[in-house]
Amino acid sequence: MTVEYWLPIAWFGVIGFGVLMYVLLDGFVLGLGVLAPFAEDEGQLDHMMNTAAPIWDGNETWLVLGGAGLMAAFPKAYAIVLSALYLPVLAMLVALVFRGVAFEFRFKATRSKPFWGGAFALGSMVAAFSQGVILGALVEGMPLQEGKYIGGAFDWFSPFSMLTGVAVMFGYALLGACWLILKTSGRMQLVARSLTRPLVMVVVAFMGLVSTWLPFLDSRIMARWFEGGNFWWLAPVPLLALANAFALWRVVMDEERHAAPFLLTLSFFVLGFAGLVLGIWPNIVPPSLSIWDAASPPSSQGFVLVGLVFLLPAILGYTWWSYSVFKGKVEADSGYH
Repeated sequence: MTVEYWLPIAWFGVIGFGVLMYVLLDGFVLGLGVLAPFAEDEGQLDHMMNTAAPIWDGNETWLVLGGAGLMAAFPKAYAIVLSALYLPVLAMLVALVFRGVAFEFRFKATRSKPFWGGAFALGSMVAAFSQGVILGALVEGMPLQEGKYIGGAFDWFSPFSMLTGVAVMFGYALLGACWLILKTSGRMQLVARSLTRPLVMVVVAFMGLVSTWLPFLDSRIMARWFEGGNFWWLAPVPLLALANAFALWRVVMDEERHAAPFLLTLSFFVLGFAGLVLGIWPNIVPPSLSIWDAASPPSSQGFVLVGLVFLLPAILGYTWWSYSVFKGKVEADSGYH
């Protein structure tokens, strides 16, 4: 096996890691926006947003890493994804900007504070829904001919992609609720727990519905799970997801457990991501574009990888430092500066 074989695998891992870190870290902040309409008053919404205020704006670094890595290492895949999913990607980026502006402006506003609270909620919902639509469209597969996208501007729009869009919104809402359990106490934590219990059931139901739908898609993902003896070594992933759901339901009912619900929800997303990667491997754009077919020349991949050796530890170090500095509970009277 040569460098041409291993470099695309290394970059696939880097991009996958970056996307997963973005989903885990920005997912709960988007979830706070999805849950914003359930805040009992403006003060409670202040409390919700203050739990993420010191760390939220560093999360997009992981999204940039994933996108830049895709462009550098797999330019053909980058061109296909942007061509096929231009509208939902654009909607996601505009919504993330809108969410960020609303986050900052709301803390400075007086009379317009409710407006910016609504903007924070709307931007978070649109961004979460758009990410789910992108995921659903990728899972369904894209019409390719000789490595080029031959579909239309709205081929991403389908019942399945709409389903995954809503599913991701509820998944992020669950992450946000569990984050509030971890970071708050008193009335805010009680509200978060009351939202978490039904959200667990809804998210599990969506996962079951998506999994049931997969065999009826024009996709090779389900075939990957059942061809040959693959099922026996892939089966631990869905089994662990079921066990994780059961454990999550139990700890949510235990009012003495504060960190466990958030950690188990994170593991839920990790298991779902692992199932997705196992299903599409070795394709980077289903159903037929493999990582080796989409890869840039080894010299280009190696050049960028050298920079990544220095960049990735810096991002990981900053992320760890920021979360460690602002660990612990956030009280209702905490201010954002």
